[in-house]
Amino acid sequence: MIMPQSRLDLFVDRMVSQRACLDHAASVIADMDGPVFELGLGNGRTYHHMRHIMPARDIYVFERAIASHPDSTPPDDMVLLGDVFDTLPDALARFGPTAALIHADLGGHNRKKNDLFAQKVSPVIEPLLAVGGLMVSSDRMYFDTLVEQPLPDGAVQGRCFIYRRNS
Repeated sequence: MIMPQSRLDLFVDRMVSQRACLDHAASVIADMDGPVFELGLGNGRTYHHMRHIMPARDIYVFERAIASHPDSTPPDDMVLLGDVFDTLPDALARFGPTAALIHADLGGHNRKKNDLFAQKVSPVIEPLLAVGGLMVSSDRMYFDTLVEQPLPDGAVQGRCFIYRRNS
């Protein structure tokens, strides 16, 4: 049996795509006000990169439990702990539709399970994004009002997705 890509190749494609899409998103939202939301911290590599490319931005992290590398751990006042189906509605009440950028890498290794989760979480994420704001996701999302955007150079099709709120 010939595999189309090794798991290592898939991982590299995802990481390269995340970096390209986040770098692109940071430049697009550079003149926008509003916080950045990181949905899922994990080891903290993506959060650390966002701190590097957007040092003046407030970046709020949504996570069940902090288990990141010490260099990639946000301050306590920038963490919203708990299940996203609780913390995202709380964030909407707290911030309104003001997020300039939302990044999500919430899925695991099971694509079918990831897709079902994306279908459930998309309507909870969508109202948080400001007009002109971007959503960058490692999984295809299911939004009613956000428009899928072309990927920047360096991103691999199907490994990252960008959505924009136009109005």
